[in-house]
Amino acid sequence: MADLVLKNVNKTFGSHAVIPSIDLDIKDGEFVVFVGPSGCGKSTLLRLIAGLEEISSGDILIDGQNVAHTPAADRGVAMVFQSYALYPHMTVRQNLSFGLENIKMPKAEIAARVDAAAKLLQIDQLLDRQPRQLSGGQRQRVAIGRAITRDPKIFLFDEPLSNLDAELRVHMRLEITRLHERLGNTMIYVTHDQIEAMTMADKIVVLRKGVVEQVGAPLELYNRPRNTFVAGFIGSPRMNLLDGTFSAGDGAFRFQADGLPPVAMDHAGGAVAKQSGKLGIRPEDFLIGDSGWPVEIAVAEQHGANSYLHGTLPNGEPILIHKPGQIAVTRGDILHVAPAPGKYHLFDQAELRIEA
Repeated sequence: MADLVLKNVNKTFGSHAVIPSIDLDIKDGEFVVFVGPSGCGKSTLLRLIAGLEEISSGDILIDGQNVAHTPAADRGVAMVFQSYALYPHMTVRQNLSFGLENIKMPKAEIAARVDAAAKLLQIDQLLDRQPRQLSGGQRQRVAIGRAITRDPKIFLFDEPLSNLDAELRVHMRLEITRLHERLGNTMIYVTHDQIEAMTMADKIVVLRKGVVEQVGAPLELYNRPRNTFVAGFIGSPRMNLLDGTFSAGDGAFRFQADGLPPVAMDHAGGAVAKQSGKLGIRPEDFLIGDSGWPVEIAVAEQHGANSYLHGTLPNGEPILIHKPGQIAVTRGDILHVAPAPGKYHLFDQAELRIEA
């Protein structure tokens, strides 16, 4: 187990800075998820930590030791890849032991480590099979087991569930979370799926174009996003963001947007000067009633336990409403909605959060 500290880490390919400069502190035993859209630099950052890519500048410290230019094999980290990277001609046992044999570990210790990892991951009945005889979930367990046998200080996961079907992804998500609870090692997990990030992480690092936009616990990012990018990325379905003019004070909040009737509601926060910006409302934070903004429903998704209503405001802005249970609406129906008191987020013209 280990602390990990990144100091001014930079990675440049030619004239293009994929990682301009990142400072990050990961505590011993934390489960940290790097999340962001495709091309944001999250996998590159993971490979820099692993030593599979050379940093252009900066420091990578594991337990206080700078390993920025230490070979990957000597960093005390183990990586689980999206593609599993198993040897197809070897049995599960041989896949688990191969890396240990290469470093001349005694056979008795190799056997003990392989047996322990296989039992932990419940693949001890599969040790004599080859990868082609395994399901996707079983192959992923073997890939994780190969990392466990190395007894690393830090586990690195690079989108390990992206090749699995939806049901198996949910199951493996739980398995990896339980594995972290049992082992207690520092784990860093890369995904573009923010649901995985929200459900697995102790701490989420949101990346955009190689820059850290926000770091925090899942619900901290959900409830207090520092800008519109984080607001729109964290949460499924995503937050509604409406352009307009707003102000708050004297117990009231007022919002006005072109083509919409003004909305006023109770406000328990501090004063906010009248200004232009964005109003953020989570889909579950709308009240449906007799007044408010008229929304013409375009699609009503009925999931049984939940209803997702896709509509359009009079000014053409799309809007999404989420309500538990089953709501009897169809295409073309008009609903009147307003944000629940206090259940909104304000962002200035620079798209930064305004505390209210």
